[in-house]
Amino acid sequence: MRPMLATPTSTIPVGDRWQHEVKWDGMRVLVDVCDGGMRLFSRTERDVTVAFPELRRLADEYADMLVDGEIVSLRDGVPSFAAMAERFHVTDPRRAALLAEQAPVTLMTFDLLRLYGVDLCARSWSDRRSTLERLELGGRRWQTPPTFADGASLHAATKEQGLEGIVSKRVDSPYVPGQRSPHWLKSPHRGTVSVVIGGWRPEAAGSGSRRLGSVLVGVPGPAGLRFLGRVGAGLAGKTGQALLRDLEPLSASESPFATVIPAEDSNGATWVHPVLVVDVQSLGLSGQGRLRQPAYKGLRSDLTPGDVDDHGDGE
Repeated sequence: MRPMLATPTSTIPVGDRWQHEVKWDGMRVLVDVCDGGMRLFSRTERDVTVAFPELRRLADEYADMLVDGEIVSLRDGVPSFAAMAERFHVTDPRRAALLAEQAPVTLMTFDLLRLYGVDLCARSWSDRRSTLERLELGGRRWQTPPTFADGASLHAATKEQGLEGIVSKRVDSPYVPGQRSPHWLKSPHRGTVSVVIGGWRPEAAGSGSRRLGSVLVGVPGPAGLRFLGRVGAGLAGKTGQALLRDLEPLSASESPFATVIPAEDSNGATWVHPVLVVDVQSLGLSGQGRLRQPAYKGLRSDLTPGDVDDHGDGE
């Protein structure tokens, strides 16, 4: 099962048909507790249980439940996506245990999809939420944050506190797995989008350098990637070298973009198979459909190109 997704909005809904909660900057997971054990599944249905041993004792809370939530790595009370990214694809139990001891994560639970074998997805959000709250999931490594009636005030507060934004949910909405619903609306503060890399350029085009200078990114369309521009900020030093190691085995003979890329962007480019998803911050799109002042934020190994819609949004 894949989690239900929120639709981006520029207007925060008001009225008693809506409740609002903090949008956490972390890794979305479904937590499946049954048969005396607990398993964690990412948005792409990948089993990531081994990466987060500090959450195993959640299986001691209840014998059977399926919970939707976000795993976050808190730094001074604020989620750090960069710290969280270190945990995404850890498969070695010993390394996972070490990381869990050095910098444990926290699971923020916000929906309940099954309890003691009963499927709750068809029930209203308010029913599911009240049941979740009655479970009182309040361990050291997991919690159920509150919801709020005043979305505008929550939006302002989260901006002041440096949080990612808010999600507004219709109280009568069912849970529709894998679907992006207009009954869940997200209002992020930062312009972070998920995009797919289709090529890269060296630090100085034509110099023979093998240091990463920029990546060419887009979002999937019927004919190929829709080009959104070139991203160079944020790729200096070890960050760029680590990404280049992921890109080099993906070299392709042809551009994966749907249109011809302008020479000022394609000069010296190495095309790659469009399989890597990354997060980019920007000031939105220009009138030409290009990302404005984009900066690389991190590799999204928990997403595939199929999870990125035409808004460049993987969340």
